[in-house]
Amino acid sequence: MEWGTPLYDDKKLYELLILESFQAGLSWECVLNKRENFRKAFDNFDIDKILKYDDKKKQELLNNRGIIRNRLKINAAINNSAVFKNIQAEFGTFSDYIWSFTKGQTVYEEYTLRITSPLSDEISKDLKKRGMTFVGSTIIYSYLQAIGIINGHSKWCMCYRKTTNEG
Repeated sequence: MEWGTPLYDDKKLYELLILESFQAGLSWECVLNKRENFRKAFDNFDIDKILKYDDKKKQELLNNRGIIRNRLKINAAINNSAVFKNIQAEFGTFSDYIWSFTKGQTVYEEYTLRITSPLSDEISKDLKKRGMTFVGSTIIYSYLQAIGIINGHSKWCMCYRKTTNEG
């Protein structure tokens, strides 16, 4: 998984969405440094296993020093898993849902210091309406960049050229 590359695989989209929710209020680097610990703690992001987490498993996660131990974020990860599954049932895949907001196209933005956009506002609002938590506009903006829906690289950046076949 490479940050900023268009992503369509639901398992990877799910993993990044969960990781982004844990990133709230922290640096992305902090989460990335713990990614392997998260994978182990969250059963390799097996959504069907996560949906069955009980109080014992939640306590195990809260005691796991290798991950970000925040009760609200752990509960959100479990809750958001059910909403993710509902979206898959409604749209066929989560990928179809998330990419439908841009009709399957990457949005190119010249590098700015923005942390939200009208697109992240819209998706955040929709996810919250569906019952997700820890999906504010800032988290969703970062998520959209991570999964390649928003490309905020400058035209002279190697990543910009790579994803637009320029240069």
